[in-house]
Amino acid sequence: MAVRIISALVGIVIVFVVLFLHNTIALPIAVAVISSIMIFELFRASKCEKFYPALISACIYNIIKTLSFGTSFEKYVLPLELLAVFAVFLTFIMKHKIITFQQTAFMLASMILVTESMLTIVKTEALDDTHGVVFLVLGLCGAWIADSGAYFAGTFLGKHKLCPEISPKKTVEGFIGGIVTTAIVFVAFNAVYINFFSKEELNVNYILLAVAGAVCAVIGTVGDLSASMIKRQCGIKDYGNIMPGHGGMMDRFDSVIFVMPTFYAFLSVMDIYK
Repeated sequence: MAVRIISALVGIVIVFVVLFLHNTIALPIAVAVISSIMIFELFRASKCEKFYPALISACIYNIIKTLSFGTSFEKYVLPLELLAVFAVFLTFIMKHKIITFQQTAFMLASMILVTESMLTIVKTEALDDTHGVVFLVLGLCGAWIADSGAYFAGTFLGKHKLCPEISPKKTVEGFIGGIVTTAIVFVAFNAVYINFFSKEELNVNYILLAVAGAVCAVIGTVGDLSASMIKRQCGIKDYGNIMPGHGGMMDRFDSVIFVMPTFYAFLSVMDIYK
């Protein structure tokens, strides 16, 4: 337990430092590093980590696409993406005796899903010069708060299993608790921000925020269960041990890769501040 707590504290400190430096290159660098580790962990889970041309190409593509966002180099990313896809299929051809089409498809899906999803962290922050970091924090809360709310609600109230074959500890009561907790946090966080920290006089649509929080909690659970299903089918307990007591980056960001694109899409079409 002590190792788990220390690891969590170190992670929290790193998150706060990156958020403090959100308007610098620190944010895209952090996202690029984390998502590259996630890609490696997924490749390793499917026993593809030794297919170096595909793995290296996927990581390079991920890093370049993340770091080039918002720069003049962004227009050159598509050719690099095509080259990365080509590298995966070239690996399939070269290693056809030991690699399956399912593994090839999984490598492609991992590369594109992780890269595009994690990139929405940077895109969300860039949506607004003033409130971008607030949007980013909300998106991360949408992914992580639901898990905490579900844990406590499930611990004290949980009686009915949600998906016992995939995640034996998840309960229906915990699931509902996570939804309610996230909705409350979305409303409370913005109430504090608007009244004590914002330099502008803003009107907040709290009903819309509560709905967004609830939706993020549901989507985050889908992401968590999907990642758990992959682990079960791959026969592993955790994706890695880079965070002692917590597992790998995929174990910590499995909800994020589903929630952040959802929240980014929500912010792109809805105005929560007026």
